[in-house]
Amino acid sequence: LGETLTTGIISSLGRSIRSESGFLMEDLIQTDAAINPGNSGGPLLDSEGRIIGINTAIFSPSGGSVGIGFAIPVDAARRILPDLLEKGYVAHAWMGVSLFPLTPGLAKALDLPVSRGALVVEVMKGGPADKAGLRGGTKMVQVGNAMLPVGGDVITAMNGEAVNSSEDLVRRLRKHKPGDQVRLKILRERRSEEVTLSLGERPKGR
Repeated sequence: LGETLTTGIISSLGRSIRSESGFLMEDLIQTDAAINPGNSGGPLLDSEGRIIGINTAIFSPSGGSVGIGFAIPVDAARRILPDLLEKGYVAHAWMGVSLFPLTPGLAKALDLPVSRGALVVEVMKGGPADKAGLRGGTKMVQVGNAMLPVGGDVITAMNGEAVNSSEDLVRRLRKHKPGDQVRLKILRERRSEEVTLSLGERPKGR
């Protein structure tokens, strides 16, 4: 029903969930106020009527409200508002790579001198990473029940800050815009190198 107000409490901050398309949404507000399909875009208010977030998603295996809803913090909404007004969508920074998290177990299996990072398994032809000279996997090995392309670069830091996983790298990319330049520390053939990459705009559908 339209013009409906529901009440609840803020049960957690800084939540991360994946959308149905696989997009990682981070730093979300979790609330037990009833949010149902069609409510996305409505405001989340505090007890004094101030907007603190924009209702975005629900956790619901059944499709109805089960008391777990998520909202984008209002400060994050303000940051993306100029893109929405000008383009009708949010322009996300894009490197043009497929990544796999490097864990200590995987690093040991591949005999790598680092135990954490983002393993580059594929570089999109003509993308920012390709233009910067990053390299993807060169051979296939079995990891558990899956085949994984290995032999590519391992990203271990961005702009001097450690990258401990592929999601860690994605999290840092969220702070940048298309056109920004970033410094990447990589491991290539057991040697540490640094490359500069100019971020592109993520294509629609990725």
